Amino acid sequence: MLRQDAPMKMVVMVSGGGTNLQAIIDSIKNGQITNAEIAGVISNNKNAYALKRAEENGIPGRCVSPKDYASRKEFNEKLLETVEAFSPDLVVLAGFLVVIPPAMIERYRNRMINIHPSLIPSFCGKGYYGLKVHEAALARGVKVVGATVHFVDEGTDTGPIILQKAVEVQQGDTPEILQRRVMEQAEWKILPRAIDLIANGKVQVVENRTIIEEEDAL
Repeated sequence: MLRQDAPMKMVVMVSGGGTNLQAIIDSIKNGQITNAEIAGVISNNKNAYALKRAEENGIPGRCVSPKDYASRKEFNEKLLETVEAFSPDLVVLAGFLVVIPPAMIERYRNRMINIHPSLIPSFCGKGYYGLKVHEAALARGVKVVGATVHFVDEGTDTGPIILQKAVEVQQGDTPEILQRRVMEQAEWKILPRAIDLIANGKVQVVENRTIIEEEDAL
């Protein structure tokens, strides 16, 4: 899947601030992610701070917004065309709040990953994104939450799981406080780790389950 003579090229897709994008950038710089580079950043939101992060780090940024196209079909085609222009080995959804076109899922089968702020299969699927995940977790009274990196398939948060990390809920947590702790203690750790594993050929998908060759303790 990956070229042996060059670093793995990835496209990172983001809708908002891009904190996970920053974690990837920092992890490449400090050597936690090896054999990989960011070829481009794509957002559906022209005001996304993620595009500013890309610019500040010399990474090409593109905006492809559904608002700019007459139909969803046209948008989907342009989105796939924009991704393919970077010739990525891996597509990383790092807070991308747009439904991925089926053609893109098929094109990047087991080469597209997503970070979700819960321990799948809890608090995932349609309607569970951003703060809504943490609001639901607190409303249910769970004591442990976390984050999951998984491959993307046709379902919502249903693809093969790559890595998960648990985070304890604390007394007095608000959704905002919990969201920040999950980012700091889980998301910003396991997303770079998953990318590094994939970049170095250590992740396989067999019968909808991942096999990781050498998974170090997080």
